[in-house]
Amino acid sequence: MDDRVILHIDMDAFFISVEERDDPSLRGKPAAVCGSLSRSVVTSANYEARPFGIRAGMPVQEAKRRCPPLVLVAGDHSKYTETSARIFSMMKDYTPLVEVASIDEAYLDVTQSQLLFKSALHIAQSIKRESERKND
Repeated sequence: MDDRVILHIDMDAFFISVEERDDPSLRGKPAAVCGSLSRSVVTSANYEARPFGIRAGMPVQEAKRRCPPLVLVAGDHSKYTETSARIFSMMKDYTPLVEVASIDEAYLDVTQSQLLFKSALHIAQSIKRESERKND
């Protein structure tokens, strides 16, 4: 039996969270990131937009039809890449065994790290707190 402990980190609403960090006026309003402001699809929607059914992959025109006050932000991939790299680098403070799955998702083998950081839950909570600070 393999007793490995693997954390799955998925930074939900990552792109729009980065935009809210850079433009706090977006907070509390339904907002979404898209490829372009005219003919594109939603790539990330905040929690305020989700009750309207706004989801990744939805055409922008449909998103605006469902939620007229929706604030659209043109995506900035370089900004997301840089933020993601900083957060993944921070994860390596907890374990060198970080497998990046996408720009906002990773798997961390924390089997041995638990000896230093008490438990997998403690590691996960620390990573969440620290990544929120890095994104502020």
